Amino acid sequence: MRKLSIAILFAVVAGSLTLCAENSTRKAEAVSAPTAAIATPIEGFQVDRTPIDRSNSHLFTSYAPVLSKVTPSVVTVATSTVVRVMKNRGGADPMQEFLRRYYGLPSPDESEEGAAPQQGAQSEQRRVPNGMGSGVIVSADGLILTNNHVVCDQSGEAADEITVTLPDGREMPAKLVGRDPQTDVALIRIDAKNLPAIAIADSDNLQVGDVVFAVGNPMGLSQTVTMGIVSAVGRSHLGILGDRGYEDFIQTDAPINPGNSGGALVDAQGRLVGINTAILSRTGGSIGIGFAIPSNLATNIASNLLGGGKVERGYLGVTIRNLDPTLAESFGVEGTRGSLVENVVPDSPAAKAGLKRGDVITAVDGRPVSGEGDLRIYIVQKRPGSVIKLTYVRDGKTADADVTLSSLSGAMTAADGSVRLLPGVSVQAVNEELARKFNLDSREGVVVTNVETDSAFAPVMVPGMQILEINGTPVKDPAQAASLIRKDASNRLWINFRGRSGFLGIRVPGE
Repeated sequence: MRKLSIAILFAVVAGSLTLCAENSTRKAEAVSAPTAAIATPIEGFQVDRTPIDRSNSHLFTSYAPVLSKVTPSVVTVATSTVVRVMKNRGGADPMQEFLRRYYGLPSPDESEEGAAPQQGAQSEQRRVPNGMGSGVIVSADGLILTNNHVVCDQSGEAADEITVTLPDGREMPAKLVGRDPQTDVALIRIDAKNLPAIAIADSDNLQVGDVVFAVGNPMGLSQTVTMGIVSAVGRSHLGILGDRGYEDFIQTDAPINPGNSGGALVDAQGRLVGINTAILSRTGGSIGIGFAIPSNLATNIASNLLGGGKVERGYLGVTIRNLDPTLAESFGVEGTRGSLVENVVPDSPAAKAGLKRGDVITAVDGRPVSGEGDLRIYIVQKRPGSVIKLTYVRDGKTADADVTLSSLSGAMTAADGSVRLLPGVSVQAVNEELARKFNLDSREGVVVTNVETDSAFAPVMVPGMQILEINGTPVKDPAQAASLIRKDASNRLWINFRGRSGFLGIRVPGE
């Protein structure tokens, strides 16, 4: 028994020594090869076992060298409106002046024609500041990109005076080259040479996660730089530019505050990738959701404005919508990428190219179309007369069509998307705002929004009249409505006005 006990004891001790040796060996292996300790991942998991590079070989301790090339190109833009006011002198009645200022009592020069001015009253011009924003120098000879809302007054009209202050302190007047409310882009010019123009990057190459800097003059402060990343691209349907605006924003968490509008959004190489435009905030300050107009869109608009002071947009002539999984499957399309054609305007470029209702446009000029926003933005950046190639799916088969775009300005007459339906008569698509304004029960058709007093149709058409059909065809949108009107012929309109429906016959003279 004693011998057996000793044998067992030696066996236990030997086993313990072996186990300790194995553990020591495993620890040594773990130190020398850390990846060997990682268990095999579950099938389908993507595990990157590459160790983090802690050599700091790519460490940036300062972006000052990059930004020193950018900041000289970002300017302050201030605007003012010239108004005529009455100077209260001599025998002017102080109470009447009080009522005029606070309750809208007409001043003597605003009264009926022929009325004598108040004794001792004199008129004078005063400059009322509208606000302050930023701008970006894009050419050495004085061209500056900014936002439309920076160079406008509160009513949306162009400001009377624009003043630019350069980073070196020089202050000089600027002239408005042109502005485009539908994209919120404006181009101004100062009389100066050899200015530090910013380098412009291809904003289509931006990716979520790229480092960006917002440069501008927020809150009335002097030039300020904030840093963040690209949070998203292609943001649209935000309502920032209204129902008919063309929104294709870069979203960033680089803090943007009031006064940054019109300033530069630049990449880590100091190149312009966007024009800072708006923030999403409940408090009026930055909460990390800012939006910028991509540089490609902004420079495209600028080239149009430089060419003639206005933007000439391409027109395709289709009504489109985004796909959902059920619709995509029913039309034989994989996934939900693409734009579904719901209506083709007769005699439009799309109709002439053979597009039909039910086609799903998947690419334009070889660029994939993810939704209706992509297609809409691409088309309006093309000039009338441009030829584009559309790729579409019909009955499960893919086909191509070359389309020659016409001019959108032939139908559109205002930045709010209104269309000239008849001489002196404008209509718009029915949206929530117009439905409330005119107390409309449905969102179908179009609604008359303006009738000029000298229009031949003023006796029979009034704002708020909802047009549901024209010559027996249901009205889908303003552009289609205009195409349904027959010239030098009688037209039959099915309308709704103040809760009552009926036919309205009008004769439209030939052109």
